[in-house]
Amino acid sequence: MAKNTPKGVIEMAKKAGAKMFDIKFCDTFGSWQHFSCPIAELSEEIFTEGLGFDGSSIRGWKSIEASDMLAMPDPDTAFIDPFMEVPTLSLTATIAETGTKEPYGRDPRGIAQKAEKYLASTGVGDAAYFGPEAEFFVFDNVQYEVKTNAAFHSIDSIEGIWNSGREEMPNLGYKIRHKEGYFPVAPADTQQDLRTEMTLLMEQLGVTIERQHHEVATAGQAEIDIRFDTLVSCADKMMIYKYVVKNVAKKHGKTATFMPKPLFGDNGSGMHTHISVWKKGKPLFAGNAYAGLSPLALNFIGGILKHAKALCAICSPTTNSYKRLVPGYEAPVNLAYSARNRSAAIRIPTYSENPKAKRIEYRPPDPSANVYLSNAALLMAGLDGVLNKIDPGEPMDKNLYELPPEEHAKIPQVPSSLGEALDYLEKDYEFLLKGDVFTLDFIETWIAAKRKEHDAIRLRPHPYEFFLYYDV
Repeated sequence: MAKNTPKGVIEMAKKAGAKMFDIKFCDTFGSWQHFSCPIAELSEEIFTEGLGFDGSSIRGWKSIEASDMLAMPDPDTAFIDPFMEVPTLSLTATIAETGTKEPYGRDPRGIAQKAEKYLASTGVGDAAYFGPEAEFFVFDNVQYEVKTNAAFHSIDSIEGIWNSGREEMPNLGYKIRHKEGYFPVAPADTQQDLRTEMTLLMEQLGVTIERQHHEVATAGQAEIDIRFDTLVSCADKMMIYKYVVKNVAKKHGKTATFMPKPLFGDNGSGMHTHISVWKKGKPLFAGNAYAGLSPLALNFIGGILKHAKALCAICSPTTNSYKRLVPGYEAPVNLAYSARNRSAAIRIPTYSENPKAKRIEYRPPDPSANVYLSNAALLMAGLDGVLNKIDPGEPMDKNLYELPPEEHAKIPQVPSSLGEALDYLEKDYEFLLKGDVFTLDFIETWIAAKRKEHDAIRLRPHPYEFFLYYDV
């Protein structure tokens, strides 16, 4: 976002003829929440005094006897909301306690801001850049229901290979086969114009886009890549990204999902995250070590690999995440690093020799993650590696999916379930507490909430179990 001031925001609202302003904030689990006010209530004071609301109805936040909270709007996040019929100014807020105006410990945006401050306090660097590559699906129809005696889901897409024999009056073919969705042109790719509309709208809202394309899976898998930015600003833009994708899809009678693995037997959706650290305008990851990296970058990798299993509880935070994180389907389950190798959890891109382009790509995260939290946790893990000079070990330049079993067994793997990832986080969280970035209260709240999700799936009969076991 461009730097702005409260006065500049008010001028923006006047110029656009805004009748309302909308306060958006991110809840613990990554969803935008909002409330709106008439434009007459917009003043420079709200940026310093905040706007009060009831935090007891937000998932994982306040109890009812201490529910008053303040939303502190950030003028740098202002834009005119393109989906509102009445001209509406949008502002993203960080959440604070009433009275003290101290940052609320369970507010993801506040946690991300504290991670940036912690980076500066260490002296390691003054800016951490993140570039997430979020994938998603755009379907034509989705239905699901869960009851005591029944459960089902049904997804449909005009592109889906399962529709090759459907009566479509006429069926013109051009269905995308499993794992053949990467870069086909029209008419197989039916969503070029839809993705372009999303791209141009994001650019209009200040989110710089590098490219858009169909992704590997059948049935409308897509990727739109945003330009890297600093930790908090990147996460702000990812919230806009999801908002635009879902609302443009809905406008065209379609539905978009960032669920990591909605389809069986084809690729899931990841959020490969590019990371670099800079100081005084200079990149710190470029050097003369492996793959053109600096010793500092290798230590950063060492920190992420050391904490990778615990990180999965934050960066791959749903039960569905672990339907994607299985061998095959390009899933990065091997906790190793390598130049170019997409079968490793950490890849060092080699597209450019420019030191400013030197970065690492961490591949396990998926777009169900709260990006404020995943960015902050990855930075904290990497900084732990730098400050403690953690050796990442030797790189793996082989295709890790084709290693002999005895060699493959020596490579650590990501957890196989959300429950297992939470077990690791319970044992390995001290690195997140440095600089009071994450609090023990937040981590305990997160684990408790995610345990309930894990149990909710674990306790319910699965339709496929009837196929396997009904006649036992």
